[in-house]
Amino acid sequence: MNVYVALLHFPVYNKNKETVTTCVSGFDISDIARSCSTYGIKKYFIVNPISGQRQFAERILSHWKKDESLAFNSTRVEALDLVSVKKDLKEVVDEIGKQGTPVIVATSAKQKGSYSYGKLNEDIKKSKRPYLILLGTGWGLCEEVLDGADVILSPIEGGTKYNHLSVRSAAAIILDRIFGRTNKED
Repeated sequence: MNVYVALLHFPVYNKNKETVTTCVSGFDISDIARSCSTYGIKKYFIVNPISGQRQFAERILSHWKKDESLAFNSTRVEALDLVSVKKDLKEVVDEIGKQGTPVIVATSAKQKGSYSYGKLNEDIKKSKRPYLILLGTGWGLCEEVLDGADVILSPIEGGTKYNHLSVRSAAAIILDRIFGRTNKED
């Protein structure tokens, strides 16, 4: 499968709809990497323009590659091997682009898109192009990112007015809806 995931910390919105850069979270690195590994994602990119934030992410990754960490939890290390830290989305697209121009798939908790998860699964199976699924931190991806996407997935809706999942929870749900075996023939 030629599918990638990128977690963008910029450009994203804060609660006042201002464009900001958010901080890297160790939980997001580890938990989304585990979800990516579970669903066969080729690489998971952490994207942050602030060098100190990228260094923080690299420090977490290097910690888990030490011998004592390997002995403690080797499956976490396996998942974290998927992670690559980048400065911006262009670096991600350039790296993936060596295999072909990626189809950019954006996500949003707001009613921005209506592309179904099942349709995306079908498209991925039929295509030779790589796919890049974008996740946003903070209060979501900025309009410029959504406007530049080829596809915007339908939002995750839980049936209440409250709709602000952690990005690691949303990532797991999104990947399961696209690639999971739930409600599919075995």
